[in-house]
Amino acid sequence: MLEFLVIYPDLQFLLDGGKLIKIRSSSWQKSRFYKLEEDCKTLWHESHKIFKRNQTFSIDDIDSVRKGRQSEGFLKHTDPSVEDRCFSIIFKGRKRNLDLMANQGHEAKQWVSGLEKIINNMHNLSRQQKSEHWIFNCMRKADKNEDNKMTLKELKHFLRQINVEVDETYAADLFKKCDKSNSGTLEGSEIKHFYDLLTHREEIDVIYGKYAQTEGQMSARDLLNFLLNEQREQVSMQDALKLIEKYELDGTAKEKKHMTKDGFLMYMHQEEGSILNPKHKHVYQDMSQPLNHYFISSSHNTYLMEDQLRGPSSTEAYIKALMKSCRCVELDCWDGPNGEPVIYHGYTLTSKVLFRDVIKAVKDYAFKTSDYPVILSLENHCSVDQQKLMAHHMIAILGDALLTKPLGDTLPGNFPSPEELKGKFLIKGKRLNKLDAIFNNNSTVDEDTVSEEDEAAESKEGEQKTKSKKSKIKLARELSDIVIYCKSVHFNGFEHAKDNQAFYEMSSFKESKAFSLAQNSATAYIHHNMDKLSRIYPAGSRTDSSNYNPVPMWNVGCQIVALNFQTPSKEMHLNQGRFLQNGLCGYILKPGFLRSFSSQFDPSTLTKGPWLQKKTSQQLPKINKDKHKSIVDPLVRVEIYGVPADNASKETHYIENNGFNPMWNENFQFDIQVPELAMLRFVVEDYDSTSQNDLIGQYCLPLTSVQNGKETPHSTQLRRQSFSYRD
Repeated sequence: MLEFLVIYPDLQFLLDGGKLIKIRSSSWQKSRFYKLEEDCKTLWHESHKIFKRNQTFSIDDIDSVRKGRQSEGFLKHTDPSVEDRCFSIIFKGRKRNLDLMANQGHEAKQWVSGLEKIINNMHNLSRQQKSEHWIFNCMRKADKNEDNKMTLKELKHFLRQINVEVDETYAADLFKKCDKSNSGTLEGSEIKHFYDLLTHREEIDVIYGKYAQTEGQMSARDLLNFLLNEQREQVSMQDALKLIEKYELDGTAKEKKHMTKDGFLMYMHQEEGSILNPKHKHVYQDMSQPLNHYFISSSHNTYLMEDQLRGPSSTEAYIKALMKSCRCVELDCWDGPNGEPVIYHGYTLTSKVLFRDVIKAVKDYAFKTSDYPVILSLENHCSVDQQKLMAHHMIAILGDALLTKPLGDTLPGNFPSPEELKGKFLIKGKRLNKLDAIFNNNSTVDEDTVSEEDEAAESKEGEQKTKSKKSKIKLARELSDIVIYCKSVHFNGFEHAKDNQAFYEMSSFKESKAFSLAQNSATAYIHHNMDKLSRIYPAGSRTDSSNYNPVPMWNVGCQIVALNFQTPSKEMHLNQGRFLQNGLCGYILKPGFLRSFSSQFDPSTLTKGPWLQKKTSQQLPKINKDKHKSIVDPLVRVEIYGVPADNASKETHYIENNGFNPMWNENFQFDIQVPELAMLRFVVEDYDSTSQNDLIGQYCLPLTSVQNGKETPHSTQLRRQSFSYRD
């Protein structure tokens, strides 16, 4: 039984299982039996499909469990009276939510409670425990007759599961070596012996042997030498002793203040041995700077689950983005039936979702992973009456969390900080007047015409094939009045903005315009972003929801670099890597040279300045993930993204037929000019001589978040499990 600290009644309830009603529509609501399997890692359920009578999915595949009618399916297809009986299982990736209804409210509560405890314990496993958990799962799948024994045939199947190809002779020799009882099967301690042989880490032997200079073990002094010379950490003897006390498993060695190889392996699998600086897993940056001094995690067309032409619009897309700490979401608003505004991608066949439902979802999920402010970027195409209703919904649903006036009692001269705006919603959109009117008691007309958002106008021009006079819409005062720090204005040049725009007046740039400005007027763009906000959005031609490279935009200080979160891609990997640090809060403080008006930084020319902090980066990969069907031939590519002079890529050779524990033993050296803007990305691919390599997994992080000295060789286990991006 899995050693999870789950309260026994909840665990036993899941193991016993029970009937639940699976809900797909108003007419498709079927009773199915669900239960947790004995491994406590797999959920089993009956199926009435002809070829799939029984189905399972791993607890690892679950992102979260929601109690109540908190999915679009439940809201559409069930009555509010069954609220306490409902719960949803939300899967990672694009797999459809599983909406389930119990017979009684207390049963639903037990299902949610039990599943949440198991999921939380899974998340809290160390890397070594996760590795063991994965291997255990593969062994269980290989045990076809479920007799807790392993035949030679099952052993071969297991090796294939973990991406290791061996010939018949080697498999037979390995089996014979472990079959001490000569029974023709492996069981108990024999399986443990097989596991030990399988997980032997040659590279750990090498590094441990180099530093273990005391009776074949690492003394505290030996460990300190390793930490200082190999890991390049600023540590003392006291730190080495603490590691021995924390991770050494052997009592005799611990008494001698020694670390055995097992203890060393345990340490290497912990947070202290991770490439990501553990201090950066929490909010560590100064959050009291003005809002425009930060990169802000931002989504484009947030409502879409797929492409821009026919894909579904969904509140679920907002929830997923917010749970990834996205801090700026887009709402594309149009007149809907029955007087209710809707959100969808105009002039296309994408489905529609009620504006009111989106605001409710945003309210419920905005601050679950980050307390820092969320910007609602409105693209407004609505009539005045429906605009008034939009304002009403936001005020009524968001309540005090909606910012409806500037902080303080006087006209501000600069943005407030993320710290001051914690738990607040900011509206980005058109405004009929300047903020001065609030403090001067100037009345304004109830409505007036304003130009449409640049992105909206671009879409309309593309649809109508005309580039005549810029489109105008009437703007309701009620909607205008709740736009405070993010007033949308058209961009007429940097000099015009400097002379005429207030700090809170911001422009949106389509990618081609932004890239042109970054290329030809980088320093001016950087200075523009020192006291104003800029939003960048993908070209309208990206109908497949693809993305542009966000790095050049960050290089010139653009804060709201909006990407299609629904599309897994290299560009989204870079975005996730950028916001991996600072506690995943969605805000990253820009480097000083992107905040100081005295700076003359230009990412293309790199004249002498404080941004030049030349560093040499030597990294070896440590990525774990996924491959289906055949045995993989893994290679690793290490990539640097930053200013043009720092962009680089180097690749290992591939290792034939070994996706479990390949070891490349290659050193890569990169000379980095501007480390504060550099992103480091590891890519694992399956080599193919006849076609494009298949992506197996990737890991991306800011170079400044890399712990010193983490270039110790690490094996890579390319696991047969769904790969989820680091959020």
